Amino acid sequence: MLTGWWVSTWYERAGPFAIVAWVIIVLGSITLHELAHGWAAIWRGDRTPIESGHMTWNPVVHMGLPSLIVFAVIGIAWGMMPVNPARFRGRHDDAIVAMAGPVMNLLLAALCIVLGAAWVAVAGGYATPALTVSDSAFRDGQVFFRLAAALNIVLAIFNMLPAPPLDGSRILATFWPRYREIIEGPNGQNIALFSLIVLLYFGGRYIYPIGFDTAISGTQTLAHWMTGGRVPLP
Repeated sequence: MLTGWWVSTWYERAGPFAIVAWVIIVLGSITLHELAHGWAAIWRGDRTPIESGHMTWNPVVHMGLPSLIVFAVIGIAWGMMPVNPARFRGRHDDAIVAMAGPVMNLLLAALCIVLGAAWVAVAGGYATPALTVSDSAFRDGQVFFRLAAALNIVLAIFNMLPAPPLDGSRILATFWPRYREIIEGPNGQNIALFSLIVLLYFGGRYIYPIGFDTAISGTQTLAHWMTGGRVPLP
């Protein structure tokens, strides 16, 4: 494998299952994030997601070729759901539609923490009756649920930051007209590019650790509660 490629690095450190799990989790999480935007937009009167053909479970439609190429190269990706705020019924509907994506990620993270805790309790032999699985299957289950929870926490935090074109910028622009004028002005694209570079740099140092630490501690703490203290606290 190519030295420095994320796939080869993950293969050496975590094995092939982690790579497959990451692909499934990223594609699934981005798809549901974008569909949440679409469902909210339709609810608020905008049928653009339907008319553009984006109300589909196909992740390729949501991500597009550039995102898929970046995902193959460095392991991260993004999606897009076309909406038309001019068709919304309410004054603050753009903020509602923007917030729907991060809320979906938080719901997915919570679900994965619950399922991960149940997996630790049952497959780890702490619950009665216990599920008999191999050590490798037990570890793979932990990897999947923790990766899924961590990624969705990261996506929720990242997308709520008020930097264009992230969801947080649309939410802030809805309530602060001056901010909307700035990001939609002649220097808007430069501001967006600079903001994303800064966020990606600091995201790797601060946001990612928050996501993974929360996923691990949350799963273990909930499993501890589920089993009456038999699962050790993190």
